[in-house]
Amino acid sequence: MPSLFRKKDIVNDLLNEKTSLPRTLSAKDLIIMGVGVIVGSGIFITPGIIAANYAGPGVILTYLLAALVCIGAAFCYSEFSSTIPLAGSAYTYSYSVYGEIVAWIVGWSLISEYLFAASSTAVSWSAYFRNLLAGFGIQLPKALQSAAGTAGNTGGRFDIVAFVIVFIATVLLLQGMTESMKVNTIMVYVKIFVILLFVAVTVFYVKPKNYNPFLPFGVGGIGRGAAVAFYAFLGFDVVSSASEEVKNPKRNMPIGIIASLLIVAILYSLVSLVLVGAVNYKKLNVADPVSHALNLLNLNWVSGIVSLGAIMGMTTVLLVVIYGGTRLIFSFSRDGLLPKQFKNLSSKGVPVRSTILVGLIAATCAAVIPIEKITELVNIGTLLAFAVTSIGVIFLRHSKNTKDLQPAFKVPFYPVFPLISFVACIYLMTQLQSFTWKMYAIWTAIGLIIYFGYGYRHSNEKK
Repeated sequence: MPSLFRKKDIVNDLLNEKTSLPRTLSAKDLIIMGVGVIVGSGIFITPGIIAANYAGPGVILTYLLAALVCIGAAFCYSEFSSTIPLAGSAYTYSYSVYGEIVAWIVGWSLISEYLFAASSTAVSWSAYFRNLLAGFGIQLPKALQSAAGTAGNTGGRFDIVAFVIVFIATVLLLQGMTESMKVNTIMVYVKIFVILLFVAVTVFYVKPKNYNPFLPFGVGGIGRGAAVAFYAFLGFDVVSSASEEVKNPKRNMPIGIIASLLIVAILYSLVSLVLVGAVNYKKLNVADPVSHALNLLNLNWVSGIVSLGAIMGMTTVLLVVIYGGTRLIFSFSRDGLLPKQFKNLSSKGVPVRSTILVGLIAATCAAVIPIEKITELVNIGTLLAFAVTSIGVIFLRHSKNTKDLQPAFKVPFYPVFPLISFVACIYLMTQLQSFTWKMYAIWTAIGLIIYFGYGYRHSNEKK
């Protein structure tokens, strides 16, 4: 009877070019991809919530603390991706050091992250877009608006805008990574420009008295705020799923992962610092604190540009998380855990069926499921992947399965960093709501049914 813990033959897979994805991405592409997926609606929402409820003007410290937790996981991802430059991210890493059943659970958890992150982002995109239309006096019929599109709206049936934007992102990804990266790059530059514009304009309205008291909720508020700020950094792990499409992955993967995270940490810190300096933190407990602050400062013209930047930001997130999901389905199929049709590549090197499947499911969820339900599964799947990858570095260095592979990057302060990262991720998982754990249990059960019904019997690793 085949073992549930049979491991992936990494060396053989690295030598097999038959189903490999074309290597077209540079370190710059990875950095843009990372910034594109991390900087989404979070930077326009979480600073105000954290400042008003947890840290006050000390909100910048919560982002720095959250960044440190993420950097620990980023170091671990960098060592794995430079050692095992294959698609699949934490799923592939787990397959090489833990075995198949653990890899499936981790991969299935990541599917929830990518699918529901795409869906929730699409719903938010739809809400921002409808607000822009409303500014021109245009209103969509309620029957074409999601029940979650705006707070308190329960009359919607089908969010056509959310469905269409996912469809457009999917079509763009079907054109190949070179084409989709061009569009993604433009939007990332626009998004960064908008963020820097907010900082450059708002800094002239900063008043020193708004920073006093700096920690009105005490030092403990920094830790509680960091748990919220952490979610604004989620997404850098998606970069690791591009390993198989990167030129010189041993060098470029660590650069792409770590550099994108550091850039985002700087942007978040700048925004939060000027935000609480220009407007008293007590006034920022709103869904759109950045736009709200600009309106309070009578900078309505900047507010409109920021809203456009938020849409751009969410569009790049949408592109990258759908991309991550498609590469994971591709990896499942290549390993025999899903039907082989999902690993077939087009002439442009795109796994077409995987891309269509992820896009269709994400679009449907975005159109019909309330956003508060969609987002429940995003964080827990990500934290599990972070935890497994962090502690997995220790197994990686002692695994016979990977002894012939030499990483181009090694986690500093080994094994302290991996252990600290693992503990931090587990701690944040314990802070999630019980409803989230129940939903995750149901999601995992569905995944195990698929695995034992198909994957276990068709796996390529039958020996």
